Amino acid sequence: MLLFGMAGPAPAQDNVGQQPSARQQLQHIHTPQSIDQELARLTKDLELTPKQQQQVQPLLQEHHDKIQALLDKNPKSSRHELAPQIHAISDETHHEIHALLTDHQKELEKAMQQREHNGQENRQSAQ
Repeated sequence: MLLFGMAGPAPAQDNVGQQPSARQQLQHIHTPQSIDQELARLTKDLELTPKQQQQVQPLLQEHHDKIQALLDKNPKSSRHELAPQIHAISDETHHEIHALLTDHQKELEKAMQQREHNGQENRQSAQ
């Protein structure tokens, strides 16, 4: 599951010295509103119950806070440089959310992951 669309690889750039910082690259998708958008997307795609929504929202907030702290601590680092830490934070959040799902929702999650995987392959092949 790609939380906030950040788990994908950073776009390749020829001018490595000119690469924008991770903060610059992520600021438009890493906002407090993105938490609500992600919760709405997960609610729709995974058919989350109101109780599950209450459990997932703080996990998404924690994910956001950890990523923000990482960006604050490394203001000049590129997205590529921070990718391992961002992946680790996203993986941890994914596992916490996965543990809250019913068997039916886990099947929906698999389908969602497959759609996201296919979408990434299509975007990469178009570059």
